[in-house]
Amino acid sequence: MKVRYFAWVRERVGKPEEELEPPAAIATVADLMTWLAGRGEEYAHAFENPKVIRAAIDRAHVRPDAAIVGAREIAFFPPMTGG
Repeated sequence: MKVRYFAWVRERVGKPEEELEPPAAIATVADLMTWLAGRGEEYAHAFENPKVIRAAIDRAHVRPDAAIVGAREIAFFPPMTGG
């Protein structure tokens, strides 16, 4: 699956996107964030407070308990404000 990072999540991870194949035990968005946080210091920094990070699966906003099976793209971004 393609994982995309936006705004300060991208800055902390150090890349805009990557192709990943998480282990089969990773079933939800929350599981994926936990797994990503364990991939290195930059990921740990990006996902240190997962409650503030928003996610989208195949361009549809989802909650952290959303299943990721079959997802082609998952995007992570910080909360957005209008302006």
